[in-house]
Amino acid sequence: MDYNGYVTEQRIEGADDGPLAGTTVAVKDNISTAGVRTTCGSAMLADYVPPYDATVVERLKAAGATITGKTNMDEFGMGTTTETSAFGLTDNPAAPGHVPGGSSGGSAAVVAAGDADLALGTDTGGSVRCPAAFCGVVGIKPTYGLVSRYGLVAYANSLEQIGPIAPTVEAAAELLSVIAGPDERDATTRDAASEVSDYDYAAAADGDVSDMTVGIPSELVDGADQAVREVFRDAVEDLESQGAETVTVDLPSVEHAVEAYYVIAMSEASSNLARFDGVRYGTAASETAGEVEGDWNESFAAVREAGFGEEVKRRILLGTYALSAGYHDKYYEKAQDARAWVQQDFDAALEEADVLASPTMPVPPFEQGESLDDPMTMYLADANTVPVNLANLPAISVPAGETDEGLPVGLQFVGPAFGEHAIVRAGSALA
Repeated sequence: MDYNGYVTEQRIEGADDGPLAGTTVAVKDNISTAGVRTTCGSAMLADYVPPYDATVVERLKAAGATITGKTNMDEFGMGTTTETSAFGLTDNPAAPGHVPGGSSGGSAAVVAAGDADLALGTDTGGSVRCPAAFCGVVGIKPTYGLVSRYGLVAYANSLEQIGPIAPTVEAAAELLSVIAGPDERDATTRDAASEVSDYDYAAAADGDVSDMTVGIPSELVDGADQAVREVFRDAVEDLESQGAETVTVDLPSVEHAVEAYYVIAMSEASSNLARFDGVRYGTAASETAGEVEGDWNESFAAVREAGFGEEVKRRILLGTYALSAGYHDKYYEKAQDARAWVQQDFDAALEEADVLASPTMPVPPFEQGESLDDPMTMYLADANTVPVNLANLPAISVPAGETDEGLPVGLQFVGPAFGEHAIVRAGSALA
């Protein structure tokens, strides 16, 4: 199947033994690999070769994994379909003719196609969970601070986490166990062993939900397509038949989560991407835009005009506007206030339930090209995933079933901070 899941298939061999010996892992192309091209799906970094490995890559190699290549992605992680990549779109092996989700669409696609046993993606507002749902596989967004971001080319620093994608919950949990843990090179990491018993997340994948309470936030269910709601409700009934208790919980703040998320994410992106100027990072202007005569500002503009795609430019402009004098208080500070409200609502809901459950995505996989000319539709599709990133909580997407048209639907479990064991246990009852 020619689905364009990889940007490069250059292999990286790991240690001779370890918990992942004999296992192949694909790595999203915004995670640094020493000596192997890391493009972030952008023409700006088409020829960039990092001189060092990201911490998660070091841990994969030490665990004996073989890295099979770097996977296609939305440019700099900005998208929900993997169609903004400078290297072409990726088809969905589970639903040909449809998008694989994004921005980690290539990682989910290679797992769904069986071309890699496992994969790493990154999740800023759902970019692991969305493609996992669209491709019918499992994806985990860890608690913020559980996995090192050293070596990640970040989109939005305060929101983003590296997470595993796998065919099963147990396999995803095993990969999470390998990459989790503090890193002295990333000050945002914390030692979860002080929060929970250990990093053996796979041990929690016992499928036993008989003593669990599952909260159902109506705000994340009622807005989904009818076909998605039907699959979700069947999955909830399955959980209940296994002994789980379900209760309704309230998350009123999520009504404002998408707006708050995009203000924060785009603002951080505009700052992060300032270094791609053809001098510090990025292809020189003479190579991308022809010889530029004039001052540095003209060269800077030419490099960015030629190197960035339309969606990246859109988000940089909006983020710069939100941070500009006279608008910072009006937009960015209000978005941070909304973020705190979202966090409070999730904390309150998780006092009533062990985990929360909702459809991962409110819609089935888009047809290719369906949302490219309508960015607002793409942004609104993140309604169920972005609140989790605002709250810095862990979440897992597991296959819940298919629509009558045969399109995959994912179910999302959200847990308390460093509650990965809880979401793994709940997810293993379904996958």
